[in-house]
Amino acid sequence: MQVESQELKQDLLPLRAVDHVEIYSGNAKQSAYYYRQAFGFSLVAYRGPETGVRDRVSYVLQQDKVRLILTTPLTEDGIIPFLSKHGDSVRDIALETSDAEFCFKTTVERGARVVREPQIIEDEHGKAKIATVATYGDTVHTFIERIDYKGPFLPGFIATPEDTLSRPVGLKYIDHIVGNVDWDQMQQWVDFYTEVFGFSRFVSFDDNDISTEYSALKSTVVSNHNKWIKFPINEPAKGKKKSQIEEYIIFHNGPGVQHIAIETDNIIETISLMRAQGVEFLDIPETYYDDLLDRVGPIDEDIEPLRKLNILVDRDDKGYMLQIFTKPVEDRPTLFIEIIQRKGAESFGKGNFKALFVSIEREQERRGNL
Repeated sequence: MQVESQELKQDLLPLRAVDHVEIYSGNAKQSAYYYRQAFGFSLVAYRGPETGVRDRVSYVLQQDKVRLILTTPLTEDGIIPFLSKHGDSVRDIALETSDAEFCFKTTVERGARVVREPQIIEDEHGKAKIATVATYGDTVHTFIERIDYKGPFLPGFIATPEDTLSRPVGLKYIDHIVGNVDWDQMQQWVDFYTEVFGFSRFVSFDDNDISTEYSALKSTVVSNHNKWIKFPINEPAKGKKKSQIEEYIIFHNGPGVQHIAIETDNIIETISLMRAQGVEFLDIPETYYDDLLDRVGPIDEDIEPLRKLNILVDRDDKGYMLQIFTKPVEDRPTLFIEIIQRKGAESFGKGNFKALFVSIEREQERRGNL
C-alpha cells in the first residue's frame, strides 16, 4: 500500500458531491420496487410518457442524501445498445456543482471527451444547467448546477405521491464509487482524474496488498481535495486463476462501475434490516472473527452481532471502520453495493482484503468463473 501526500490546495473544479447515480435498467419499474423494498429507498420523482418524454422512463429513488435514478428505454435508441452490451449497469455518476459550464469547459480543455454540451433545462419550478463528459468504458459524468430550482429533482421530473412501500434502513450518503478497468488501464484513468479533474491520488494498493492464493488486483483511489468525492480505480493483476476484475470485465463487456459504497451511522441496525428485507451479502469465514480484536484493537461494538451479520472491521491511524458487501444485485456478476460505517477511519479496509477476496472467490467458483 502506498499513501499519497495530500497537499492543502483548492479544488480545480467546484464540485460539491455525487449528485446521483443513474442506472440503465431493462425494467426500471421492477428494479425500483426492489430498491424500495430491500434497500429502503423512497420513490420521489418520475419522468416518462406522462410527462412528455417519449423515449424512456426514469424513476428517482432517494434515501437521505443518496439518489439513484433507474432508467429504461421505450424506443430503439442509445440505451438499448448499452443494455445489450452491459446489462443493468451504471451509466452516469452525476456531480453536483456551482458552475456546470466551468466544469465542462475546464475538463474538455484538459482532454475529456464531450458527451453533451452545456444546456439549460427548465420547468415551472426553476432552472438547471447540465453538461456531460465521458470517463472509463461507457460511463459518463454529468455536471449538475441547480439555479434556484425548487422541484423534486430536476426540470422535467414530476413529484410522486408519498412512498408507502419504502422501508428505510438508515443509508446516509455515497462514500465512494469504484470503477473496474481492463489490464494495464488503471494508470491511464488515474491520470485522467488527476490531470483532467484535478483530483489527487489518495492511496494505492498493489497485488501484494490485494491478493489470495488464486487471484489479485491493483487499485488506486483518486479524490477531490476535500475528499467528498472518492473514486477507487481497479485493474486485474496476474494470479493463478481468474480475478474478480477479470470476471467483471468479461460479463460487463468492458470497464464500468463495480460497486457503490454507501455510508450509515449504525451498520448493525442497517444490515439487520437489509437482511430481513431480502438483501444478500457475502459470507465471511468464521475464523475472521477469532482474533478480530487482536488485529483492530478495541471497538465500540460487540463481536457477536458482527459475526452473525458478517460485518468486517479495519483500523487506520485515524480510527476504525466497519463494512460489508452485497452479492451482485443483478444476474450478471457485475454491480454490487458496499455498506460502510466510519468511526474516524479514512481507509478502504486493507486489513479485510484477504477475507473479502476469499469470499468473492467462493462465489466465483460457484458460478464456474474462477
